[in-house]
Amino acid sequence: MRRTWLAIGLACGIVAIGPATQHAQQKDDPGSPRTRAPLTLLQINDVYTTVPVDGVGGLARVATLKKQLAAEGRTPLLIIGGDFLSPSVASTVFKGEQMVAGLNAAGLDLATFGNHEFDFGPDVLRQRMAESKWQWVASNVVDATTGQPFGTSVPYVIKTFGPLKVGFLGLCLTIDEITSDRLKIIRLINPIEAAARYVPQLKREGATVIVAITHLSYREDRELAERFPDIDVIVGGHEHFPIAATENRTLISKAGSDARFVARIDINKREGGAVERFFELIPVTAAIADDPETLSVVTAYESRLDTALDAVVGHSTVGLEATASRMRSNETNVSDMVADAIRADVGADVAIMNSGGIRGDRAYAAGPLTRRTIITMAPFGNVVCKIAAPGRVILDALNNGTSRLPFNDGRFPMISGMTIRVNVAAPVGSRVTDVMIAGQPLDLQKIYTIAASDYQLKGGDGYAMFMDQRVLIAPESGSLVSAAIEKYVASRPQISPSAEGRVLITR
Repeated sequence: MRRTWLAIGLACGIVAIGPATQHAQQKDDPGSPRTRAPLTLLQINDVYTTVPVDGVGGLARVATLKKQLAAEGRTPLLIIGGDFLSPSVASTVFKGEQMVAGLNAAGLDLATFGNHEFDFGPDVLRQRMAESKWQWVASNVVDATTGQPFGTSVPYVIKTFGPLKVGFLGLCLTIDEITSDRLKIIRLINPIEAAARYVPQLKREGATVIVAITHLSYREDRELAERFPDIDVIVGGHEHFPIAATENRTLISKAGSDARFVARIDINKREGGAVERFFELIPVTAAIADDPETLSVVTAYESRLDTALDAVVGHSTVGLEATASRMRSNETNVSDMVADAIRADVGADVAIMNSGGIRGDRAYAAGPLTRRTIITMAPFGNVVCKIAAPGRVILDALNNGTSRLPFNDGRFPMISGMTIRVNVAAPVGSRVTDVMIAGQPLDLQKIYTIAASDYQLKGGDGYAMFMDQRVLIAPESGSLVSAAIEKYVASRPQISPSAEGRVLITR
């Protein structure tokens, strides 16, 4: 089947959009204009697993794609736009070591920091950077003690590809979600200020094409393109869905998450000086064979992970009640423990989490708690988020959570930082009364911070009232619920959770 291209004319170049449904291993037509491009960027971002998810993605397939393009005479440069050291079940165990090993094997060339690269603190980050075979590019991340680029990173890179002299800079977001305990001796500079310094520097050093590798919000990427029209391509991250857009003359690309797609961007410069960019979003499916070398590395870590899941992370002096029939209509010691864990993880005033997010459906005996047990309790990969909302939203959420009583339902709330009274005989929507937060009655107008799961922020289990509130920690930046529970358990010599009477039900 012949490839077809849609060319969009710009003031200073062309973006050619290829169909995302093409077979990833099909060679370019000999007459295709992108075959003349000296450089092919292969972009991934927000990759939290080395293996396919539901049959899609996988670093071994990405490695094959790069090798195939090289065999066809292309010059592929594999780039990741941040967020890969964390979070995941495997990173809870290996602290990102498995991601570095997998990306090394896949042939990663350039990377910038995402907010999750700081999750384990500067010492672990330095170690992972030392293990990396690729070049870290970070224009706005410096060592606070020296003012120099952090670790092995550099503020910019210039590479030559035939007639192209391509300058790369790297920019990471500076949001409050990256807490001070994770940064410690790392200082984040405003990305616009950093770009204002290094874009002119790249031009002075002769760069004919400029590529910004970013982990910024789409809004910030658009601002970057507006402020610095000399940037030809923004290879971005942070959002977990594919984006291909142009802002003035700049192509902005984001490839989704977990390597489900690879964005291919071929770059050329015509004699008249116009930059051509040919874009294709390639699905990473089983149609792409696994690269044996990368697969061997990935498989070895997966085998180690299976053993590591049996590691003991804490001890409980009491049995843990996690049967669905109890948790979905009553307060239990597990529901209190989980709610406390997610509230502590984000430092919120209160926590409200749907009990259906906790599984296992069993009563666990007192004794050692393994990582496998915790993941069995929180298996979905849900993320802890934080929002700011008035007290009336909290009341709406609590009334939603108790609306199906006396029947068991996954929306039943697990709460922390407050107590409530529930009258099952009252009309739905008016069942919750006597809400107390920090010893004070709920103020319907006051703004509180709330810990909840990303599932709830999307309106899951009827928690639509959370959807339009101000998000302080978004799904892209939060910790896994399972990781928050493990951190809570591991930080204590032992746990003895009890059902404290936070939810008093009149039946």
